[in-house]
Amino acid sequence: MSKHRICSASVASVYPHYVAKAEKKGRTRAEVDEIIRWLTGHSQPSLDDQLANGVSFEDFFAQAPRMNPARSLIKGVVCGVRVEDVEEPTMREIRYLDKLIDELARGKAMAKILRE
Repeated sequence: MSKHRICSASVASVYPHYVAKAEKKGRTRAEVDEIIRWLTGHSQPSLDDQLANGVSFEDFFAQAPRMNPARSLIKGVVCGVRVEDVEEPTMREIRYLDKLIDELARGKAMAKILRE
């Protein structure tokens, strides 16, 4: 099975959409960054570098310093697909991130989003 085209898209091309979705619901760019850092283990400078360098989603997740083991607790549906049922690893990570941003936009508390 071939990979979905989003896997080769740059994170920087989608990032403004994550921020816009959050800000439209009264949340902040800082909260979006916190979610991404929690998921991937990036520091803010390394996240900024990844965005500036136009890294693809596939490389972004493959090169993440430390994928959070608690991400397996992320459950639910994004775009009609249950995130926990996605088999392709990169696509699953993308769906995890999408789900976290959805939860942020829906007003969920950061402690709950970050599975604390």
